[in-house]
Amino acid sequence: MSHLKERSEKNCLNCNAVVKGKYCQICGQENTEPAESVWHLVTHFFNDITHFDGKFFSTLKYLIFKPGFLSGEYKAGRRTSYLNPVRLYVFTSAIFFLIFFSLKEFNQDILNINYNGKTLKQIEKLDSAEFVQFTKELNNGSQMSRAELKHYIDSADKNNAPHFTSHRYKSRGEYDSLLRSGKKDHNWFERQLVYKEIEINEKYKDNQEQIMKIFVSNLMHSFPQMLFISLPLFALILKLLYFRRKTFYYTSHAIFSVHLYVFVFIMLFFIIGLQELKDYTGWNWLAVLVVILVFTIFYYLYKSMRNFYQQRRGKTILKYILLNIIMLFVIMLLFVIFIFTSLLKI
Repeated sequence: MSHLKERSEKNCLNCNAVVKGKYCQICGQENTEPAESVWHLVTHFFNDITHFDGKFFSTLKYLIFKPGFLSGEYKAGRRTSYLNPVRLYVFTSAIFFLIFFSLKEFNQDILNINYNGKTLKQIEKLDSAEFVQFTKELNNGSQMSRAELKHYIDSADKNNAPHFTSHRYKSRGEYDSLLRSGKKDHNWFERQLVYKEIEINEKYKDNQEQIMKIFVSNLMHSFPQMLFISLPLFALILKLLYFRRKTFYYTSHAIFSVHLYVFVFIMLFFIIGLQELKDYTGWNWLAVLVVILVFTIFYYLYKSMRNFYQQRRGKTILKYILLNIIMLFVIMLLFVIFIFTSLLKI
């Protein structure tokens, strides 16, 4: 409900029906003054997304602390008291990826490039004494200045840059000539890969480091699509595992999957936050909390399956193991597909 002033007129501005009370009986629009402030506009937008009347936080409470409960409530038809699962998924995933891509810089750090166990970001935060000790360990006991270290790193990156391509062919014409002469016998798929390799080298002047950075960036930005595609596949696997449970339709499994994915987004948010805090402070003990949160996700899945499908512990554990094994292969397949599509985007 908005806090705008109610209109004295009793005609609905949306459908022009006679309004008896605060809301139109025909279309449901609230009979309030159309003029509103920027604050009203912002709060109305936030209310529409989260149902900020308490429904958002109560839904999160049940989601986190009662695995499988919300999915059971939705299946039973008790839905008004809780936030719509699809809306909850859209909201949490949008917030998660907004924070994720704002925190992660897709440069050398994303490739896990480190020097004597430290990334560039960690090296920059070393104080004078730590920096001296670090450069001595890196350079066989010889101390380096920050300028000398930068030159050292630049040279190492140039010499050790991961080779994205094989440099076998200088041009498409050269490769086509080898195919026509019979010196190369490649199938259609192999030819397309070689053509793409030649195209990438020509486009980026054979700069392997730049190619790899763009490729990794494309792959990481495909992460939301990968998760989105995996969700209905996850629900399909559940449908196959519980095919004898005739009262559980595909939509029931899909809602269960949505609630699980929302919980995973929440856990990943805390995992990334702890990892960033660990990198910033150097508190290595935070890694223990990260491991605990990762195991929490797997335990949450088991408890959700146990509570939602209401089967004995032995059956649940068996299906839990099968679900994780199948999903591992599905994720690997999706990863390969997105690696290929990321390559095509370069």
